[in-house]
Amino acid sequence: MTKKLLDGLRILDLTNVLAGPYCAYQLALLGADVIKVETPLGGDLARQLGASAQLNAQGMGASFLAQNAGKRSITLDLKNETDKQHFLQLVATADALVENFRPGVMERLGFGYDTLKVIRPDLVYCAISGFGQDGPMRDNPAYDQIIQGLSGIMSITGTTETAPLRVGYPVADTLGGLFGAFAVVSALLRRSRSGEGAFLDVSMLECTLSALGWPVSNYLISGVEPAAMGNENMTAAPSGSFITGDGLLNIAANKQEQFVALCDEIGRPELANDPRFEKPDERKRRRGELKLLIEQALAQAPAVEWERRFNRRGIPAGRILTIPQILSEDQVIGRKLMTTFPESDGADRLTVVRGGFLVDGEPPVPSRRPPRLGEQTAEILAEIVSQQAIRVRA
Repeated sequence: MTKKLLDGLRILDLTNVLAGPYCAYQLALLGADVIKVETPLGGDLARQLGASAQLNAQGMGASFLAQNAGKRSITLDLKNETDKQHFLQLVATADALVENFRPGVMERLGFGYDTLKVIRPDLVYCAISGFGQDGPMRDNPAYDQIIQGLSGIMSITGTTETAPLRVGYPVADTLGGLFGAFAVVSALLRRSRSGEGAFLDVSMLECTLSALGWPVSNYLISGVEPAAMGNENMTAAPSGSFITGDGLLNIAANKQEQFVALCDEIGRPELANDPRFEKPDERKRRRGELKLLIEQALAQAPAVEWERRFNRRGIPAGRILTIPQILSEDQVIGRKLMTTFPESDGADRLTVVRGGFLVDGEPPVPSRRPPRLGEQTAEILAEIVSQQAIRVRA
C-alpha cells in the first residue's frame, strides 16, 4: 500500500463532539499519529451521543465512532499536576495540536499557544471555535444550528413557504473541521520549508460564510439578496427535482445543448424552439410552467430509467436517494468508501466512512478502530519515557 501522506507526524487532538474531531479524523486517515487527549470523566461528549442507547452507555456512541477511527486515546486531567507534566511532555513530541474549546480556556489551563511554543517552537496550533478568537461574539457558545442560523444558510434552505430550515446534518461543524484540517496541513507544509510553527484561528462562522460562495457573492457584487428556492437552482432552468413515473429525479440541464437534448429525450423536441423557453433567462422566468410540461413527459417512466437515458445523452441527472440506498450503490461500494473492522476484544463488527478521495488509487483508511476512553494511556506514557531517554542519550 502507498505510504501514508502524513506518516511520521503526531497530532494531539483535544477536541469534542464534531468540528474538532472531524478535523483530526482527516489527519488520521492520511496516516498521522493522532492522540486523542480526553478527560478521565467521560471523555469526548460524543461518546454519549448516537442512535444506540447501548453504545452510548459504553462510551462508544455512534456519533463518536463516526470520526475517531485511527486515533489513540489517553486520559489526562489537565488540572492535575502529574497529568499536566505528562501533557507537556506529549506536546514536546507533537507536530500539531487541535482544540475546540471556547477562546481563553486553554490559556486559563496554562496551555495557551504562547506557553506551548516555548516547549515546541515549531508547533502548529489549531484552535477551532464558533466565531474566532476575537470579536464581540467570541465568547458566545456555538453549536452547529446556531452557526447555520447566523450564517444565512437557514434563510435560503427550504421554499419561500417553509424557510428558514436547518440543513439536515451538521454542515457548519463539518465545514469547520474540513477548513481546520486544510489549514493544519498547509501550516505543516510551510513548517517543512521554514521550520516555522503557526497559530491557526478557525472560525466556524467564517468557514460557513466562505463556503456560501455564490449566494454571498451575488449579494456583495450584484446586490441580489439570496432567497429560498427549495429544490430549484437559481442559476438555470430546468434545474431542480422532478416527479417521474416512480421516484424523484434531480436534473441539471444548465447548458443550452443539454436543454435541447433533454427536450428530445422526453419526446418533446418542440419545447427547445418554443419562444417561451428558447433563451436561458426566459426558462428561469417561466420555470414553473416548463417544469410542469417536463414532468408530464417524465411520468411515462421511473426515475432510474430516466437517469440512465439522460446521462447517456450527457444530461446531468440523478435519483434522489436515501442514505441506505446510496450506501448500497455499486459506485460507493466499488470505491471502498466504507471500512469494516471485524469483531475483536468484545467489540462488535464496525463500519465507518473514510475521506472523500483516493491517494495514488488507494483509499486512505483508518488504521485502527475508534479507541475506548483512555485505551492507549499506558502505551503512550511509555512512549514518552522512551523518547525522553533517547533525547537524554543524544
